[in-house]
Amino acid sequence: MTAIPTLSTFRRIVVKIGSALLVDQAKGQVKRAWRESRAADLARHHARGADVVIVSSGAIALGRTILTLPRGPLELEQSQAAAAVGQLALARAWSEVLSAHGVVAGQVLLTWHDTEERRRYLNSRNTIETLLAVRAIPVVNENDTVATAEIRYGDNDRLAARVATMASADCLVLLSDIDGLYTAPPHKAPHAPLIPVVARIPD
Repeated sequence: MTAIPTLSTFRRIVVKIGSALLVDQAKGQVKRAWRESRAADLARHHARGADVVIVSSGAIALGRTILTLPRGPLELEQSQAAAAVGQLALARAWSEVLSAHGVVAGQVLLTWHDTEERRRYLNSRNTIETLLAVRAIPVVNENDTVATAEIRYGDNDRLAARVATMASADCLVLLSDIDGLYTAPPHKAPHAPLIPVVARIPD
């Protein structure tokens, strides 16, 4: 079996970070120690010359706490309001922790249209490329303040895959509280087996 390469072998890396890892759901605050540790990891790859893009969840989770919105599912308008507030907190959190390593962060908010319509796709790609060219780290999230239920990704795993394609990345890392790829959703099928390595993609 071919050895799995380490991150140090890749030139351009997209790292997606899920809300469950970044935000303490009980307190509605960013997990500071965890965020600082990940920032140190990313800064190390940045320092060796790699291009790094972060796709970060957490805006709605942060915003709903700041606005003291109720627990449970939110109405679309509530989610958009929470995102509007939470995006500021999320961007500030990443900017502060990366600047401690001498790295500049830039916020990029995308909608489904930005990744699927040719002209907007090219504009978005050019923004990411320019940020990387000046050695900044783009912090990408879905623009939940304007995206509607019908035209949104709603899942930053899928957004991260699209961003990785857009940025011509040679590595995509999905950080999550899920162990990996299963044959079925583990919360619905507790006995579904984990697939540790996908050797090939069948039809």
